[in-house]
Amino acid sequence: MCSGADTDILNNSSKSEQTKFTGIGGTVFFTAVMAFIAARYALYTVFDNYFAATFFGLVWGLLIFNLDRFIVSTIKKHDNKWKEISQATPRIILAIIIAVVISKPLEMKIFEKEINQVLLTQKNDLTLANKEQIANQFTPEITTIQSEIAQLKQEIETKETETNTLYDTYISEAEGTAGTKLLGKGPVYKEKREKHDAALAELKQLKLDNRAKITDKEAQILALSNEQTKQVTTTQPIIDGFDGLMARINALQELPWLPSFFIFLLFLAIETSPIFSKLIAPKGEYDYKLQDIENAVKSWVSQKENQRNKVVSADTKLNEVIYSELSKEEELYNYKKQKAREILQMQADAFHKSQQKIVSG
Repeated sequence: MCSGADTDILNNSSKSEQTKFTGIGGTVFFTAVMAFIAARYALYTVFDNYFAATFFGLVWGLLIFNLDRFIVSTIKKHDNKWKEISQATPRIILAIIIAVVISKPLEMKIFEKEINQVLLTQKNDLTLANKEQIANQFTPEITTIQSEIAQLKQEIETKETETNTLYDTYISEAEGTAGTKLLGKGPVYKEKREKHDAALAELKQLKLDNRAKITDKEAQILALSNEQTKQVTTTQPIIDGFDGLMARINALQELPWLPSFFIFLLFLAIETSPIFSKLIAPKGEYDYKLQDIENAVKSWVSQKENQRNKVVSADTKLNEVIYSELSKEEELYNYKKQKAREILQMQADAFHKSQQKIVSG
């Protein structure tokens, strides 16, 4: 049944013929089983659901089974080998395509650990690249704000230095070690003390203002850093889920090609073996019986078509003779003449009535 053979003919054939077609049918059946397993694994990587993968894998397995059965059953033995090869060529091409489709998911399952290692490396690279891309979005703004904070701190330091210098100046004036070099707190001392006190007040106010600004800008940096971390956290699951069907196929291509190639050759041999077995095997009892039945049907159809053509030809000739004789009968001639006269009279009357309506209107 799996080989697509006519079981009625095969049951009346020899054991060797039954064994041959049993082998072909077994190959077709187990190819469909392997197609189901391969499709189920491949679709599980897509749906992440066992029931959906099993259902669609079963549909795929039945489809492959039907295709293989069709390919094998339509190859018929002929006396001309070249004719057999010409009819088998498109079927071999189709079998190669099926072998590729079946072998690829099984290759991914066989080399699953190696593929996972390749995917892990790719995920790490993607994680680093993702963090770098997100950082490039926030780093310029954070750097600008940090520069503004540094500038505000520098303003405070500059003012502190200026205030300290004024402090040293009025102290030196009081001690008489600089300025007028007069010991005591004279008018110059008071003037310099007032400048220091004014600068000290400005320093206190500057510290209050700049620290408020620095606090605000540090809050901006913290918000940007939190947003950056949030984007990294949000996008990381996408990278973690980078293990779908296409990603695994690409990862498989990163591995050495020779093991995958031999697995493909194995499935190619399995898929094309029924075709080649039919091509190589000599014409057997089953083939002769099938050819005899097909020739009998062909002869019967040909005879019916020939008989139908003869009937049509004979009927045409009879009609020609009959109508030729009828055309010579005087009774038929008079009858037809009478009917033609009636038709002409009716046409004339109808025309007359239509003209009367036009004139009266």
